[in-house]
This record gives sequence, structure tokens and C-alpha cells, in this order.
Amino acid sequence: MSPRAPVDDLDARLLALLLERPQVGVLGASRELDVARGTVQARLDRLVQQGVISSLAPTLDPSAMGYPVTAFCTLAIQQQAGHEDLLSHLQGIPEVLEVHTITGDGDLMVRVVARDNPDLQRVIDLVVSTGVVTRTSTVIALAELMAHRTNALVGAAVERSPSVSGRSLTP
Repeated sequence: MSPRAPVDDLDARLLALLLERPQVGVLGASRELDVARGTVQARLDRLVQQGVISSLAPTLDPSAMGYPVTAFCTLAIQQQAGHEDLLSHLQGIPEVLEVHTITGDGDLMVRVVARDNPDLQRVIDLVVSTGVVTRTSTVIALAELMAHRTNALVGAAVERSPSVSGRSLTP
């Protein structure tokens, strides 16, 4: 017996529904998908446990919240310095949205938001204030051409699964 695919047809239909209408709820999803409420809840629980769904929280738009400037900062850090202290520092800055370790010229990629360019300078000054950062390079995003998306991954995961290929993803 082959291992179970992380996402099957019902999972994909559930994920597509939640991405389209996140407020649907478990009961609404069970009605839309024509499955038992307990089945929907069990699927959600499993998807959360497997890390497919990290949370069921709403997606917030920083721009609509008064932070229209998005920037990406590449940080080079002292090699003997641990990431833990710097990460703790960055977590204390509300305008820091993401931190990733990277390959290339820097060590970390940090996505930040700001109210305007002078505020961005304040945020960058906070980011580098620990003394651990040896070099930084910042680029400002001018326009978002494609927002963060995962919808296409749902369909692709199902298409790669031999047990469910060819089935429709429409709820």
C-alpha cells in the first residue's frame, strides 16, 4: 500500500472552498461539500496537524491597515552570532512580517512594512540596531503584481497524486 497523499480530492475541495470563502465554517463546508460535519472537522484537524494549514486566521492587508510601503531587506550577519537572539529582536518589531534564511550574498531575507519612506528608515534602523548585522540591502516593492497564493498548489498536489488524478476540484 502506497503512503497517503498529503492532499486528496476531498481535501482539495475543502481547501479550495476555504480559500474562496474562509468564513464558511465547518457546518457550511459540510453542506457545500455534501459530507458529514465530523468528516470536515476531522479533515481540518489532520490538515492542521500535518502543517498543510497553519491557521484558520483571517488574512490581513498591511496596506489597508496604514502600512502601504513594503520592503525586502537582505541582512548579512556576524557568522559567530546565533540567529536566535536576532530572531527574537526581529519578532519584537511589529513591522517585520517575515524572516527567512537565504543563500547568496546575505544570510536573512526580511519582509517589512512601513507607513511611508521615513517610517521605513525607522524600521530599518530598528532591524539593524543589535550590532549583529554587518551589512544590509533594502529594496522597496513598487507594486504587487501577484499576491501570495497557494490555490494553484492545491490543484497541483491532487494532479500528482495517482489515486485521485483526473477528479474535479470544484466543490
